Amino acid sequence: MLKKNKTQILFFILLNLFFSINSFSQKSIYAGIEIGRRAIKVSVVDVNNIKKADYKILSFWTERIPFADHIAANGELTQEDITKTSVIVVDQLKQIRANYKILEENIFIVAAPVFASARNVEALTNKISTLTNKSVDVLNVSEEAKTLVKGAIPPVDFATAFLLDIGAQTTKGGYIDELKDNKLEFVPLELSFGTMTLTDAVEKTVVNKSQVNDMSTFQEKSFDYNVILRKKTKELFDANPPLAKKDKLYLSGGAVWAFSTLFYDENVKDHYITLTLQDVVDYDAILKNNFNKYTNLAKTNKEAARVLNTYDQKYLISANNILATCLESIPDLGSKKIYFVKDGQVTWLISYIADRSKKVNTNF
Repeated sequence: MLKKNKTQILFFILLNLFFSINSFSQKSIYAGIEIGRRAIKVSVVDVNNIKKADYKILSFWTERIPFADHIAANGELTQEDITKTSVIVVDQLKQIRANYKILEENIFIVAAPVFASARNVEALTNKISTLTNKSVDVLNVSEEAKTLVKGAIPPVDFATAFLLDIGAQTTKGGYIDELKDNKLEFVPLELSFGTMTLTDAVEKTVVNKSQVNDMSTFQEKSFDYNVILRKKTKELFDANPPLAKKDKLYLSGGAVWAFSTLFYDENVKDHYITLTLQDVVDYDAILKNNFNKYTNLAKTNKEAARVLNTYDQKYLISANNILATCLESIPDLGSKKIYFVKDGQVTWLISYIADRSKKVNTNF
């Protein structure tokens, strides 16, 4: 009888130990469902050390839906958007729960800032909340840069780095200043040019509209327009003297993704890719003088094909003009380290995790 009881006690001890270990392991796994401007993105990450941005992406999935186009056209989401999005979110949430046994408090659902302008956004958020029992955060456009910084820059570098994200409409980012009593202040950065807006501005300078699609004309006008771009970029850096003291620059956005994918032509597994101004200059020469190199690369390289399906040659030239001009405007660039934030799709999720970590000060 005693032997039988000992066996039962040992069994229950081992069973409890198993569940304790299993429960503990799940605490490091986080999932995010982002309803973005043009796609729904689902990410699952296993975080080892959030302070050092040491994490592993376990899963990433995306489905394209042109939400931004529909909102811009009608001022609201279509009923089809609401229905399709709800179905996708519910389905993905079921898969996350089944495959990862993840803690509920580690699952986040957000909608991009563009949804704040949709008159009927509550129809979407309420439906998802009803079906999933999870709240949906609509990201605030004024908080977008702060979210980027918290998610893209490793917290150990908060005090010594700044971020620039080259988007379609603008280039935004920011840095963090250390104040007294362990308090921090977030300082946003914004340049009024992005890949699309710069391309549009250059095209407007073409007097003979029959030449607007001529590549040699675009390159000539683009070169001339760089005077304005440099002036605006210099004003940005002159207005923020603390940037000169930062020794690390983190870059994100489509422009840098395109450069990194086409120029380095390799599958880099690290979260951050080191780059140099000279690489950007050499890439610029290929874009303008030997673009066939990249069209040929796209025939055998899926990531390169994605770049060229996203951007045509004009957009790539504009994107790189912004990238090069930003780098050239940085004081004492040679003494600084420059990184491309490769996993831009999970930056908001990493930001959410950092906010909830007791090891990271995000009180800014």
